[in-house]
Amino acid sequence: MPPSPATRKELIALVRQWHDAASPWIPSGLGTRLDWGPPLDASHPVLSCRGLNRVIDHAVDDLTITVQAGYPLADLQAVLAERGQWLPLDHPRGEAQGSIGGLVARGLAGGLRQRHLGVRDQIIGITLLRSDGVEARAGGRVVKNVAGYDLMKLLCGSWGSLALITELTLRVQPIRPAHATLLLHGDLSSQNSFRAELLRSTLTPERCDWQSRGDGHWQLGLLLSSVSDQAVEDQMKRLEAIAGSHRLKTERHSGADPLDSGLPCMDPTWLVRVALPSAVLHQLLSDGTLLALKGWQWDLAAGAGCGDGWCSEATAPYRVDALRRRVIDLGGQLTVLKQPQEAGLPAWLDAPARPVIEAVKRQFDPRQQLCRGRLPGVYQETA
Repeated sequence: MPPSPATRKELIALVRQWHDAASPWIPSGLGTRLDWGPPLDASHPVLSCRGLNRVIDHAVDDLTITVQAGYPLADLQAVLAERGQWLPLDHPRGEAQGSIGGLVARGLAGGLRQRHLGVRDQIIGITLLRSDGVEARAGGRVVKNVAGYDLMKLLCGSWGSLALITELTLRVQPIRPAHATLLLHGDLSSQNSFRAELLRSTLTPERCDWQSRGDGHWQLGLLLSSVSDQAVEDQMKRLEAIAGSHRLKTERHSGADPLDSGLPCMDPTWLVRVALPSAVLHQLLSDGTLLALKGWQWDLAAGAGCGDGWCSEATAPYRVDALRRRVIDLGGQLTVLKQPQEAGLPAWLDAPARPVIEAVKRQFDPRQQLCRGRLPGVYQETA
């Protein structure tokens, strides 16, 4: 088992010990997704935040909560639900649930970004531990506090390469008790026309996702929520009217299950993340590039332009690489989160800002101790 100090004092002491010895190490939340992204050196110790698993403060009336980074995301949502609140963040793909710190470190957003923006937009305070054992804080515990804004954004999506996140203050929202799902079927160009009209309208669904079960067909799935069933029904009628004007067939469901459980992603062999300008996402869908990957399932946020594809069947790496080139041609990027060990594709390629990224890394981690070989935006050749 990796070391998982339960107190701040123990944590700092261990990190300082490794710093004095110039030993490389790997920051971790619960360790459920250490196999995502570029491979890590198995000889480097993993420092788990499993022991940092407390709710420090829940300001119910202020709609904020402060938790330690090792607190499981599922448990956090359960605690919030007891007070009629929730954190509007997508669960990562896969069966195992991770920690809130790990979710922030990866910075991956999904369909909920349609209405609630991404992970970094929910953070109003952060505490971190640098590789030399120095503790730093940014932000605060009130929504209007903007001190340390850049540091919070910097740590979100850093994949543990800059520091260990130890504590987070997040903005939460009241739960909207009424839910319904609308599935739209029909020609892909008509679905895209519907999407464009939806984004121009005053309607604000929780999600608007393009989904495919690998059968060559796409559907648009919309999740609606509000304070009452009547308010949801009013939204539903407006959406059905728009869909009818684009000659799309509609399918109603109560609750959110058709979107949440309709596309299972249990321990896939391949898992990739696509990020594109939302206006060109339909081009990727319509040119057949995605459906050429046989047996793959897709869940892509139509309004945000980001989403995931996964598969448990054998897929030639060159086909995934061809998809990456197409995504780049359209002005986006593709990250390989999981792949067979023998595939050998880089998790990510060089970002235009690579020199800046490396300069920031040197400032935070001058001895290059953290997550060697895993720096987002910097190409790392696989063995």
